[in-house]
Amino acid sequence: MKKLFLSTALILFAFALKAQMPKILSLKEQGTVRDKWLVEKVETVLPNLMRREGVDMWILISREYNEDPVLKTMLPSFWLSARRTTMLVIYDNGESLETLACARYNVGDVFKKAWDKDKEPDQWKRLREIIEERNPKKIAVNRSEHFGLGDGISSYHYDRLMEVLPQKYQDRIVSGDKLCIGWLETRIESEMVVYQQIMRIAHVIIAEGLSDKVIQAGVSTTDDVVWYYRNRIQEMGMIAWFHPTVDIQRADPESFEHLRSFSKRPELQVIMPGDLLHIDFGITYCGLNTDTQHNAYVLKPGETDAPAYLKEAFKKGKRVMDILTDEFQEGRSGNDILASALQKGKAEGLKPTIYTHPIGYHGHGAGPTIGLWDQQGGVPHKGDYPLYYNTAYSIELNTAVYIDEWKKEVRMMMEEDGFFHESGFYYIDGRQEGLYLIPRPLYQNQR
Repeated sequence: MKKLFLSTALILFAFALKAQMPKILSLKEQGTVRDKWLVEKVETVLPNLMRREGVDMWILISREYNEDPVLKTMLPSFWLSARRTTMLVIYDNGESLETLACARYNVGDVFKKAWDKDKEPDQWKRLREIIEERNPKKIAVNRSEHFGLGDGISSYHYDRLMEVLPQKYQDRIVSGDKLCIGWLETRIESEMVVYQQIMRIAHVIIAEGLSDKVIQAGVSTTDDVVWYYRNRIQEMGMIAWFHPTVDIQRADPESFEHLRSFSKRPELQVIMPGDLLHIDFGITYCGLNTDTQHNAYVLKPGETDAPAYLKEAFKKGKRVMDILTDEFQEGRSGNDILASALQKGKAEGLKPTIYTHPIGYHGHGAGPTIGLWDQQGGVPHKGDYPLYYNTAYSIELNTAVYIDEWKKEVRMMMEEDGFFHESGFYYIDGRQEGLYLIPRPLYQNQR
């Protein structure tokens, strides 16, 4: 009896320790961390990016509440938007970068005031002077046909810039879209230290929701779980960058509608024993995003584990993830990786669909697109962009598996965030290795 009590106590303690919520930084602490990251990235990342793209001046212009997505990441944490018309100028003189604000004040600690309104009342004329004083060979502005995150300059601001500049400088204007993507996608080491904690927070919240703390089989609905997640995130002072999805696959005549997860929300359903649950969930914290899809099984009375056929289906999904990440190699395009991974997965008898995307400052982040759910033959332009080191990805995909016992095909939908660097690929906070069980067995393996 004493042995049983001790074993139970240890199991409960281990479970509580595993599910413990990590430290949540205050808003002030988050701002301090983000401002330090910005200084470090400007010093260590930006010079290499500008030289890689052959650009010696980069101009970013935004109006308040109509911010360029790149400029927004360069503002200090206590600026929640641009102010009036915010103009940032980055100039590479060959030895170091000048980071200037064509504004009446410094923009944080990075961009130094370079406009004295008493000397030159016109902000646009002062911008022209800054350009002429440095005589850049190539001037990047954020215009792009194919990359939304690289298309941040408004039509008016572009037209006004071209109107102000002499012809010889107009001829030096180029698209800064590759600079935008490089800046947004590149993660520094100090960011990745905190990113692990951000992912851990997301994982703990997901585990809470996929448990009997939240779900009572036969009573709780998928919508109940969705709103638990929304409220839980708000309680913690974070935001959801998309509305979570919770859906069910079960042993009934209804076939799984593939389009359901992409074009419309599943109907409200009561969660029942024997259900395979799936959640799609993401938070924003410290300016970085998570995007995760996990799966759970609702135990039937008398069961202590998920059926072997569902665990085998889960393994097949993990295998597709491994096949995909094994294809990661610097310089390969997203389309090349997609084609190779699909070919290898099908050669093993699997039925994969891959729609992996970069993640970081944005949930659907900057970088190479590796498939879309409805474009398995490759994605023009975004899929042609190459992989670079020090970039993060949501490994998002599904694997179709026919379940004899259910007489139907299910899709193991999975997503975990990982990091690609010189040593290879790793998951930022690990990945789900087996189905969550609802409720969690308390007395398993007590011998």
